[in-house]
Amino acid sequence: MRDNFLWGGAVAAHQVEGAWNQDGKGVSIADVMTAGSKDHAREITNGVLEGKFYPNHEAIRFYENYQADVKLFAEMGFKCLRTSIAWTRIFPNGDENEPNEAGLLFYDKLFDELLKHGIEPVITLSHFEMPYHLVKTYGGWRNRQLIDFFTRFAETVMERYKDKVTYWMTFNEINNQRILENPIYSFTNSGILYEDGEDKLKTMYQAAHYQFTASAITVAKGKKINPNFQIGCMLAATPNYPLTSDPEDILAAQREDDKQLFFTDVQVRGNYPRWAIKEWESLGYKLDITETDLADLKVGTVDYIGISYYLSNTISTRPEAVRLEDDLLGDSSLVENPYVNMTEWGWSVDPAGLRYYLNMLSNRYECPIFIVENGFGYADQLIGTHVHDVERIEFLSQHIKEMKKAIDLDGVEVIGYTVWGCIDPISFTTGEMRKRYGFIYVDRDNQGNGSLRRIKKDSFDWYKKVIETNGTEL
Repeated sequence: MRDNFLWGGAVAAHQVEGAWNQDGKGVSIADVMTAGSKDHAREITNGVLEGKFYPNHEAIRFYENYQADVKLFAEMGFKCLRTSIAWTRIFPNGDENEPNEAGLLFYDKLFDELLKHGIEPVITLSHFEMPYHLVKTYGGWRNRQLIDFFTRFAETVMERYKDKVTYWMTFNEINNQRILENPIYSFTNSGILYEDGEDKLKTMYQAAHYQFTASAITVAKGKKINPNFQIGCMLAATPNYPLTSDPEDILAAQREDDKQLFFTDVQVRGNYPRWAIKEWESLGYKLDITETDLADLKVGTVDYIGISYYLSNTISTRPEAVRLEDDLLGDSSLVENPYVNMTEWGWSVDPAGLRYYLNMLSNRYECPIFIVENGFGYADQLIGTHVHDVERIEFLSQHIKEMKKAIDLDGVEVIGYTVWGCIDPISFTTGEMRKRYGFIYVDRDNQGNGSLRRIKKDSFDWYKKVIETNGTEL
């Protein structure tokens, strides 16, 4: 492992900060999502409604407890913390000309606190928390005007924090908006709820293009602000395996990988892949893509690829394959993999898949990779004052071992590893607290009850040793 490897943790503003309407903050898309569960989807309401429970409104109150929480991160030896800047703290509605100074000041204080402890901020600009006003007034990323609104926000914070933040990412898990059958993904990625009869695929491609353009312009602006900036894209990394050696299974899995890597193809290479252009032609799509946009894409390619890795998928076209009940792809192609276990929430546990995916990205792009999310959601039990999370330790240990193989044996350039939800956050997919990820237990339940007291889990000291030994003691 390289001596300057960035070990750390990861959270997102909307899942930990709370203070949803304090100090001038506007309403974000996360603020109109109710609590849910594995079996009950989160509701996206038309604004903030009386009588509904919105778990992100309070979250775990990191906004007021950040100093104590950062001290705990420092005790573990974090080299970096990945978080996001809540767009609505800086531009409450998203279309203002002047930023909210109180919001800017909060992140000044947070970044100063991190740097005081030797912790590098790793900042996502758009992490499922765009201004709700941009959804209601402009239709979200359907609208080209959002390019200007986003780049104004990005330029504002990059200029403000040019001497405090080196590592940036533009759009979190940008590829998940291609999951067309679940509204949570189009809404959180792009602020889009599809209308009856709308061509979802066409709308998704158009929104993605506007985001690609905004990302590329942001990269170019950022490099002018500080040439030392490292600006990346961010991908939900999910390898797709063919269930069998049937060529139809292999081709189906290959196409799913291509659909996922479409997003990195554009942001890393600076142009659209030929298969996508062919698809648009065959479907008769005439997208709003200008020559200026294409020139921007060429100039504003990213420095690294950030990834989240939690699970793998298995694909089959064969009728006898056992289909998954929760098929995110929406075409009944996801099937059970007999060689991997599943979590309580139906996610496969596949450490070797991380090595496989790192190699796939490295071979395709020859670009540095930053693992900015890897974690284990589990219903941890607080027994007295202890949380014995041996399952999390085993999960993370196995994934780190596979990451090290990719680095040491395969030559993949991995620059860092941040564990998702290093302090228990609100779950993005379900809005639960019960689905816990952290090294630090937060006393709060699914109904929002609890003292919010912070309690170290067994994994806290384990991860501290991992960082101390640069990954040699697992």
